[in-house]
Amino acid sequence: MKALVAVKRVVDYNVKVRAKADGSDVELNNVKMAINPFCEIAVEEAVRLKEAGTVEEIVVVSIGEKACQEQIRTALALGADRGIHVEVDGKPEPLEVAKLLKGVVDKEQPNLVILGKQSIDGDNNQTGQMLAALTNMAQGTFASEIKIDGDKMNVTREIDGGMQTISLSLPAIVTTDLRLNEPRYASLPNIMKAKKKPLDVVTPADFGVEIQTHVTQLSVAPPPERAAGIKVEDVAQLVDKLKNEAKVIS
Repeated sequence: MKALVAVKRVVDYNVKVRAKADGSDVELNNVKMAINPFCEIAVEEAVRLKEAGTVEEIVVVSIGEKACQEQIRTALALGADRGIHVEVDGKPEPLEVAKLLKGVVDKEQPNLVILGKQSIDGDNNQTGQMLAALTNMAQGTFASEIKIDGDKMNVTREIDGGMQTISLSLPAIVTTDLRLNEPRYASLPNIMKAKKKPLDVVTPADFGVEIQTHVTQLSVAPPPERAAGIKVEDVAQLVDKLKNEAKVIS
């Protein structure tokens, strides 16, 4: 079985994101970048399936500028076998990413495609679903548990009402949620080995995809600062302020 895992380059989740002074975008100069946390969970799940003998080969793909190869190499150090970089300038939108991933799926013919449910920069939560529609493959979103048995896969997913388990026929697409697993750290020997693993670079033209822009970013601004809290002397004063100032009770 072959697993295809998509990863995205984003600002490290430990970094406090700052808007540029002109409000045009997020400040990325001298900022630590990393694999999107949900994508990292996807890589970990594929590696665990390989360690269990279910998956034979893991191909990791990233779409973006040349710097994305750093995150591909990280995924290779975590246990992926080879990488594919679809080199694109700027920030392709979810639909364009899904079209490019479809091109990779058509070429690689994986049995399982694993993606993070969303990226922490755009928070769109769209690519996995769009890819499933374009490839006509079964999908299990927000996965917190995956079990594969032959050509069937059970996915336990998190929904508003609790947990839902669905059965999918392979090939299928899965998007990962936080509780699926705990990603490992890449060891130094594996980081060194990852430098020698194959990494192919392709372009949208190789898949017959033309990058188009449908959304225009107008501005980026930090959220308003919260007002300082106050201490109240007693319950009566608390009730008075909730009623007359905050107006949350009547």
